[in-house]
Amino acid sequence: MVRSSSRGEVSPGLWRREAGTVVRRAGALPERATDSGAVVAEFRIVPAPTEWAQHAHRLHELVWVRGGTLTSRVGDRVFTVFEGHGLWMPAGVVHAGRATEGARFHSAFFAPDRTPFAYGEPQAIAMTPLLVSLLTHLSRTDLAEAARLRAEAVVFDVIEPSEHELALRLPGDPRIDAIAEALLDDPADGRSLEEWARWLGTSDRTITRAFRRSTGLSFAQWRQMLRVHRALMLLSDGFDVMSVSERLGYAQPSSFIAAFRRVMGTTPGAFHGAVAASGDVRNPVSGGENAGLSA
Repeated sequence: MVRSSSRGEVSPGLWRREAGTVVRRAGALPERATDSGAVVAEFRIVPAPTEWAQHAHRLHELVWVRGGTLTSRVGDRVFTVFEGHGLWMPAGVVHAGRATEGARFHSAFFAPDRTPFAYGEPQAIAMTPLLVSLLTHLSRTDLAEAARLRAEAVVFDVIEPSEHELALRLPGDPRIDAIAEALLDDPADGRSLEEWARWLGTSDRTITRAFRRSTGLSFAQWRQMLRVHRALMLLSDGFDVMSVSERLGYAQPSSFIAAFRRVMGTTPGAFHGAVAASGDVRNPVSGGENAGLSA
């Protein structure tokens, strides 16, 4: 089933859907996934913002993107996958996902019985040039079996976890879930802790303790992390730093830049420039108008 969403619909645990978002069930595994060999790779361009409903695969899956971002919901965690990093999804793990418009969406499927390692949980993977080249090589349909097996052996040798995993844990606490849902809907919501407490009819101390217990972060840290997740999507979609800062509710761009650097280890301008250098940024904009979307 494929359908387009209406503006304003909020996806559970993800972001407000953009107009024209395409919602899909999980696609079929590549036909070659039943052939000999351990790894089957492929890629496609996502022509519109696309969501995949909750699903699981019988094979391990490694996904990465160029020129966009991918957000994946796994239980109470939201992972954001961006340039240079991938996400390993173990076989059988239920997950949902969303890719931004125009992203080059890559995936590689690994047969569990022929893969000599295992990650029991979703794992960020460093998409080094060598690993990307090998998986691109394995996406060919004309490889001889011996050549495929040699390439797979090197993949198994070089695949490594990333040191930078961007994962946001959702509270799952009825005392504060309404806050999380409101901020997922609108990360620019700037209400203070005291204002949220009055809205919920509780105390700011209760909210503080609930966030720390359920997410490991303070309320301010959690909101900052959520905004960085959203910033990656906006920057990949071509928004400039000033526009992203305004859309995320920062009073000054310098505050946004500092928050982004604390989480990502680089500035949003450097991130935007790196994506632009790849040639995949779509319709760069300024002034807040888009021409074209942890722990």
